[in-house]
Amino acid sequence: MQWVTWQQAALVCAVCVGAWLLVRRNARQGALGPTLKELSLITGLYAVWRLGFQLPLTHESGALDRARWIDRVQQDLHLPSEISVQQAVLPHDWLAWFSNDYYAVAHVPALIVFMVWLFVRHRDHYPHWRNGLAFLTAASLFLHFVRVAPPRFVTELGFVDLSERFGFDVYGPAGSNVSDQYAAMPSIHVGWAAVVALGAVAASRSRWRWLVFAHLPVTMLVVVVTGHHWWLDGAAAIVLLLVGLRLDTIVRRRVAERTSYSVTVTRRSKATYPL
Repeated sequence: MQWVTWQQAALVCAVCVGAWLLVRRNARQGALGPTLKELSLITGLYAVWRLGFQLPLTHESGALDRARWIDRVQQDLHLPSEISVQQAVLPHDWLAWFSNDYYAVAHVPALIVFMVWLFVRHRDHYPHWRNGLAFLTAASLFLHFVRVAPPRFVTELGFVDLSERFGFDVYGPAGSNVSDQYAAMPSIHVGWAAVVALGAVAASRSRWRWLVFAHLPVTMLVVVVTGHHWWLDGAAAIVLLLVGLRLDTIVRRRVAERTSYSVTVTRRSKATYPL
C-alpha cells in the first residue's frame, strides 16, 4: 500500500500556504480561506510525521525485553491475555480476515472522514480535537524511539501472524512504510480511533454517534487479535490523547483570561484618560 510521502505532503502544504496568502485579503473569501489554512496545517504536520519515520530507527535493542516486561505487567493487572483473544477468533476465518483488513485499512480513512465532518459540521469543536490529535501523534512519534516489540514477535506466546497468513503485510523496515516493526508502544491505531470515537460523541447529539464510538472498541480488539499491539499500547495512546486535550483546554482558558484582562485594562484606561 502506497501512502503520500513527506515530500508530496510538503509540496501540497506549500501550495496551500501560497493560496491562503493570496485569498486571505479578499473579504469575499468565505470558507475558502479557513479551508486552505487548515489544509496547510494538516499537510505540514503530516509531512513532519512521515519525515520522522526516515530517521534511523531500525535497531531492535531491548524491544523484546520491553515486550516481555509489558506482558508481565498485564498479568499482574489481571488483564486477559492477547493470545487467548486471538485463539477465540482463529477458528472463524471470516472474523480473522475482518480483523486483519480492519487493522490494515480502517484507521486512516476513518480519521480523515471524521476530521472533514468535524470541520464542516462542528467547526467550534474542530480546533480542540485537531490539537489533541497533533499532540497524540507527535508524542507517539517521540515515544517510538523507545523500541517495543509487538506480541507476535514474542515467539513463546504462540501468536499467529495474521498479516503473514493472509498476505496483507502492513509493516516493513523503518522508513519504508507507514510505520515499522518495533513501534508498538503506543498504538497509533487506537489513538486515532479514540479521536474519532470520543470526538464524535463530544461534538454530535445524533444517536448515530454511538455507532461511530464503536470504532474504538473494535480497533482495540483487532490490534490485539492480529498480534500487533498489547492492551497497554492502546491504553497509553488514549492517555496521551486525553493529556493533549487537557493541555489544549488549559492553554485556551489562559489565553481567554489574558485577552479578557487586556480588554478590561484597555477600557478602563480609555475611561480614565479619554484623550
